[in-house]
Amino acid sequence: MILYPAIDLKDGQCVRLLRGEMSAATVFGDDPAAQALKFQSAGCQWLHLVDLNGAFAGAPVNAAAVEAILKAVTVPAQLGGGIRDMATIAMWLEKGLARVILGTVAVENPALVRQAARAFPGKVAVGIDARKGFVATKGWAHETTVQATDLARSFEDAGVAAIIYTDIDRDGAMAGPNIEATESLARAVTIPVIASGGVSRMQDLIALKATGVIAGAISGRALYDGAIDLAAAIKTLDI
Repeated sequence: MILYPAIDLKDGQCVRLLRGEMSAATVFGDDPAAQALKFQSAGCQWLHLVDLNGAFAGAPVNAAAVEAILKAVTVPAQLGGGIRDMATIAMWLEKGLARVILGTVAVENPALVRQAARAFPGKVAVGIDARKGFVATKGWAHETTVQATDLARSFEDAGVAAIIYTDIDRDGAMAGPNIEATESLARAVTIPVIASGGVSRMQDLIALKATGVIAGAISGRALYDGAIDLAAAIKTLDI
């Protein structure tokens, strides 16, 4: 199971939100590229980047910070937030991003996800963010009546590289991930599922790995707070 350190970008800074609330942001640094290098030095295999402003704006906002990260590191990075058309997808992949994450458009324009997955094999993931099992879009501000599992199943034949499943109520709360819901989703589809939201201690990572069906886990606040030692966690997950 791969551990993805998260760098969430708001106004050019590294932050973590509490349950997706932009007004509840904690700033962890003003040099995202330096933070990315720290994670790379600790041995991470991937980076998970989020343009928080972009998720609300519907277009890239923290592009300069993302580009600085891509120039600074050699490990692959995936990015979500404000990526809602083919031109933006192509732009980011040309700049060296390994994978784009499509969230809002997965609900509003699923044909775009399919088109992108065909055009860029292995480089398109679907972000499914849910509250109590129902998908939320537009930076988690808009709640839909679409069930997370139904959305995931609808892309089974689309060729997407992964599904990033976030339990919004757990995100940034340091309360542990929703292992049951994530495992259930992972067993419902053949697409690799990456867990996000609430990963706050080593035991959470061990429990996610123990399901045998979860391909990866994203952690942010716990790495910044020191609750999880990235190098030690990577070593443990490799065993």
